[in-house]
Amino acid sequence: MTKENGEQTWGEWAFFAGLIIAIVLAITPAGGEAPWAAPSLALLGLVVGLLNIKAQETTKFLVATIALLMVGSAGLQSLPWVGGLMDNVLWNISQFVALAALIVALKAVVEMARGR
Repeated sequence: MTKENGEQTWGEWAFFAGLIIAIVLAITPAGGEAPWAAPSLALLGLVVGLLNIKAQETTKFLVATIALLMVGSAGLQSLPWVGGLMDNVLWNISQFVALAALIVALKAVVEMARGR
């Protein structure tokens, strides 16, 4: 994920920022109700999808995204003590990775259409 000289890319920073924002929003009382939350997560997901996921990582990324989206819809909020928190974290991460997955999937379709 890092360049050969050790510098991190914009896509990597967007990925880490998206994860941190998703977790912080989940543990703060009114974090999910912030009007900037969903657009920020979506924008960071867009950056990750465009800049961070390479062609050879497409399948792994899309499978991981499907797994996250499935777990996020599994109804974990019914678990005692941690269910609500896990549900909130997964909801925010889903908002973050969904747009990244859309971009990566579209890039994969374009590559397949080109015959590569």
